[in-house]
Amino acid sequence: MTTQVIVLNGGSSSGKSGIIRCLQAVLPQPWLALGTDTLVDAMPASLQTSEDGIEFSPDGEVIVGPEFRTLEAAWIEGVAAMARAGARVIVDEVFLGGTSSQERWRKALDGLGVLWVGVRCDAAVAAGREIARGDRVVGMAEAQAELVHRGVAYDVEVDTTHAESMECARIIAARVR
Repeated sequence: MTTQVIVLNGGSSSGKSGIIRCLQAVLPQPWLALGTDTLVDAMPASLQTSEDGIEFSPDGEVIVGPEFRTLEAAWIEGVAAMARAGARVIVDEVFLGGTSSQERWRKALDGLGVLWVGVRCDAAVAAGREIARGDRVVGMAEAQAELVHRGVAYDVEVDTTHAESMECARIIAARVR
């Protein structure tokens, strides 16, 4: 089956965004890049700081509420609809719920050609990137480094601890049909 969706799952500051930019450069057709940050940025400010929406605790924990889940479900279905309509989509995700997060995507993407990609990075390296970025709650990268991979099944995994984004993108691109 032709790959229509590439789902990259990894913790904060693991290097997913850089890999996606490189994938868009090396893949022969145009691919849209959409991610969980896209969803959060699209939400009203009131949901970015409430227990109904999404909260970022001082220690880096991310807490999602019922309104976030409702909007996330609609967004996931929307991404799947774009792929069904002919768009090739790369999804930048953080599976905070591990298996249950992947299952939400699996259900929506049923019948589509999906390449599941795990993006790993040593927690200490990701934490250093997080500090250098300056736009993340300190502690998210370390808290998410392993958590997001628990129980998740992948077609291919890359590790950005020592590998550059382009090298990882080429590994992934080689698996795209």
